[in-house]
Formats: sequence, structure tokens, C-alpha cells
Amino acid sequence: MIKPGESDALLVVDVQNGFVPGGNLPVPEGDAVVPVINALAKRFAHVILTQDWHPPGHSSFASSHPGRKPFEVLHLSYGDQVLWPDHCVQGTRDAALHPDLDVPHAELVLRKGYQREVDSYSAFYAADRRTPTGLSGYLRERGLARLFLAGLATDFCVAWSALDARRENFETFVVEDACRAIDVDGSLAKAWADMEAAGVKRIMAAEIG
Repeated sequence: MIKPGESDALLVVDVQNGFVPGGNLPVPEGDAVVPVINALAKRFAHVILTQDWHPPGHSSFASSHPGRKPFEVLHLSYGDQVLWPDHCVQGTRDAALHPDLDVPHAELVLRKGYQREVDSYSAFYAADRRTPTGLSGYLRERGLARLFLAGLATDFCVAWSALDARRENFETFVVEDACRAIDVDGSLAKAWADMEAAGVKRIMAAEIG
């Protein structure tokens, strides 16, 4: 049993209307993470939320590339980019945090993906792998060294955030039953393999006391 302490933080990734059933980019059973995260958050003194926050016409939207369809892969200046339906556009209901997410003591809401020409799955870096969000510095200044990740989607924003957390030398856990995946062409299995190779630990919510 892991008992969270003062140097531990729960990082809740993109639990937004856009990623649950009824949203513009729904993750299957995405809303099922909400009660698990609400219960989990009560065990942590420190909680951080992330929010996908795209301007209209974002480069990751299929609609920004004439003739392209969602889920096609396009090579952009920073590498291969999955093209998505328009989602989590700034200021829309789709971008809002899920209304049942109940984490009033969250200390930071970090928005990402707001640069029009580069996507940002990770809470730490944009998809160019060079542009930092500032989260790493925030965590270090706060003395937060151990991260527990939950949210949406396991194989994209959660996995990229977990991998970057390890890149930044944070001890990192992913709470499997507090996440759900999109799973495009085997992306979930690859994400778990990549995370495990990087030293990310895979646990269940019941293991956190």
C-alpha cells in the first residue's frame, strides 16, 4: 500500500468534456475515470490538473488540412502527427473540465496545446519535444518528487506525460483503472511497453491508501 505524502502529487490529465462520450473526441468509457479520480484525489494533498486548450484551426485538426480525415497521420515540421477531429477549442464546452470532476483542492490547472502550430500531448513538453510547459520547474520548486498520473487518454496524453516525467527524473506511477485509452492501431500496448521500459510503474487505485 502506498500512502501519499508531502512530496507526492496526483496529475489528472485532460478529464474534459471533449474526451468523454458526447464530446468531439470521445475516449471509450472516458467518463468512468471521474469517480475513481474523485476518490483518489482525496488521498493527495497536492493535485494538478491539465487541460487541452486548442485555438480554432489548430494544426492537429484534420479540418486544418484540406482533403485529410481524422486519424490520418501527417508529417509536420516537428514529426508525425495524428490528425484529430476539432476538439477542446478554447472557451468551448468541449474544452471545459468534466462537470462531475470534484477536486476543489487542485493547486494548478495547466493548459497545453494552445500554440497553433504544434500539438502538446504531454504535460511537460509540446510535441516538438523542445518547448517546455514549465511543469517540471513548478514541481521542483514545490518539492514534489513523486507523480501519480490518471486521466485521458492512457495511450496519448497520459503516456507522453509519464514518459516525460521519467525524462525529468521524477518517480512516476500510472494508475491504470483511473485512465482510459483511445487505442488506435495498437497504440495502447505500445504505450504500456514504452512506459514500462522507461521505468514508469503501473498500479491500481486500490494500492494507494
